[in-house]
Amino acid sequence: METIEIDGAEIMRFNIGASAYLLNPREGARLINWNISMADGAVRDVIYWPEGKPLSGAEFTSADGGMFPMFPFGGPSYVDGKKEFWRSPDGSILPMKLHGYAYDGIFEVVFSSDFDVRLHFLPDAAADEAYPYDYDFFVQYRFRELSFSCELILKNNSSVKIPWGCAMHPYFCLPWSGGTERKNYRIATDAKKAYSFNGIDGSFVPADLADTSFDSPGLVNKIWTNLKTPVLRFGPKNGEEDVLINIGGGTPDAGVSAVTWTRSEDSPFYCVEPWMSQPRSSENPKHFVEPGATKSFLAEISLV
Repeated sequence: METIEIDGAEIMRFNIGASAYLLNPREGARLINWNISMADGAVRDVIYWPEGKPLSGAEFTSADGGMFPMFPFGGPSYVDGKKEFWRSPDGSILPMKLHGYAYDGIFEVVFSSDFDVRLHFLPDAAADEAYPYDYDFFVQYRFRELSFSCELILKNNSSVKIPWGCAMHPYFCLPWSGGTERKNYRIATDAKKAYSFNGIDGSFVPADLADTSFDSPGLVNKIWTNLKTPVLRFGPKNGEEDVLINIGGGTPDAGVSAVTWTRSEDSPFYCVEPWMSQPRSSENPKHFVEPGATKSFLAEISLV
């Protein structure tokens, strides 16, 4: 691992075999880019970053690129139809912005090596107001040549149980092979149910499980849930060069899901997001950390 300064930020670079990973450890614990050096000298970006976007500051945290943690809840939250609020277990109505407070928050490095790094969230006043618990939240990356994992860890230091419903928001380059288009790519999963999610009013509408092509408008804001095995893959329809995601580390868990999303029909990326639960999880939390306990959510992303 080496540390380099770009745009006034200290960026960590992990070089492992053919893979290079760039990470801004302080701003949002955000993985900026993962690229692979190919045998023919070409470089393939797996995790997308928009060319020319700064690697620090407000433009960095709002950019469509990289991968960031969503904590304490993924997606938008609602109270009685009012967006960006949640009702805590004690009945308090509190603010809760889209994707939570970690993705644009400040972290400190707990430890790092040539292969991994653990980052500790330093909540600000807004995060404290929205999530008024005594806790430690960590993001840990482990890098390998053709894969990496991200683990979101919540330690409860308080005397009450803490609800959470975290997720990860990776932007994948798609398409990634020359001469291909979105229509040449598909997602494969054994989900039993799928929904279209309206991010404005928070409504869920049943969606077609057989609609799997990345050129389909139906994949935008689509939730894949009730997975028989919490593993999904996506890539060219010929089955070559897939990206595989083990959600929750591949351990069976009926609560996990995945969300597919992109900005527009011509965006050079597509997000395939591993979620601990589903959007709107703050309204009826399924996951809690008991006082004094620590729990985590793990996702592994690899090339197969």
